[in-house]
Amino acid sequence: MMRVNVKGAIVPNNDKWIYDMLDMEATSPKDVVDALPSNEEDIEVIINSGGGDVFSGSEIYTALKEHSGNVDVKVVGVAASAASVIAMAGNSVQMSPTSQMMIHNASSIAMGDNREMQTAYNMLTTANKAVANAYIAKTGKSEQEIVDLMNDETWFSADTAVEQGFADSKMFDESAPRLVANSGQMLSNEAINKVTTLMSQTPEIKIDVDQIANKVIEKLENKQRQEPTNSKTTKPKVDNNVKPRFFF
Repeated sequence: MMRVNVKGAIVPNNDKWIYDMLDMEATSPKDVVDALPSNEEDIEVIINSGGGDVFSGSEIYTALKEHSGNVDVKVVGVAASAASVIAMAGNSVQMSPTSQMMIHNASSIAMGDNREMQTAYNMLTTANKAVANAYIAKTGKSEQEIVDLMNDETWFSADTAVEQGFADSKMFDESAPRLVANSGQMLSNEAINKVTTLMSQTPEIKIDVDQIANKVIEKLENKQRQEPTNSKTTKPKVDNNVKPRFFF
């Protein structure tokens, strides 16, 4: 699995050079786009960033969402502000037990008369609504719920992020339930544990799978021989009340 790092400040492409010159960690949209595989290979996105430029964060979020492979996000330090938006692009989001996530309103510096202040207000309001869309899509919360959390500058621990729907699981948590989609053929953890315990207590027991299979076949053949046969070919009776079963 290919790894993509999102660390340090989230900066525009044109500003990245100065961070490099000063030997400061930063991530630009170009860094992420260039790191993405051209095929459908799954990727792992490692995030430790306090945020930065809103539009650069949006560009990175969009690039990850458009990737055709699976995107696994791991927050290993902090995912704040623009970085928290990037985290929402993951098909799965995991939080380190010691990590944090923070969401808040966009901010800016404005100068001028009342008209320019109103323009700045409108831009920030629009930016907040745009950012909220990423949180809404991930958590399923209403717009008002997200707006309230952003207004309060909300910090989440790993547990709270999972509880609130901003993350899917906590890293290294072996007690987390295993989620599966199956038609009933999978053994439950309880059943597996019982068999494991039994085998450890009675190692002399050996299961002959071929013998079991032969017994099943033998019983089926005996049943077929016992069924009455007619000289004429008959079609099996169809029960129209039986619904088709679908598997995925």
